[in-house]
Amino acid sequence: MHISLVITWILFLALFPMAFFWLRRAWRILKLKDYSEVALKRGETPADPARWAPYTGAVNLAAGAVAVITIIGVLLALLSYETWSAMVGVTLWMKVFADFVISRQAHPFQFGKNKKAAQAKEG
Repeated sequence: MHISLVITWILFLALFPMAFFWLRRAWRILKLKDYSEVALKRGETPADPARWAPYTGAVNLAAGAVAVITIIGVLLALLSYETWSAMVGVTLWMKVFADFVISRQAHPFQFGKNKKAAQAKEG
């Protein structure tokens, strides 16, 4: 067995749990209004998670949908290796970047004394 074949199988098999977790997260955020996983930064939700829920939910829904479409396309032999591996790679990285951007927008950086005062209130 060649190493590229093994990596290809790992990439394809990884699509199943990724699609499941992304779609489940989108369902929890958009339908069940569970904001515990919205725009997390160091494991903490933002001050107003409901504001950021549509963005986080949309990112997860789009990524999960692309993963499901890719799985179906591979199983039905509708997509070549180059096409589906590119779809997976772009989707994965765009999801990582989009989640990062949303979390940083939801947790704005505070300068100077305001940051120290906010930390003193919390602790």
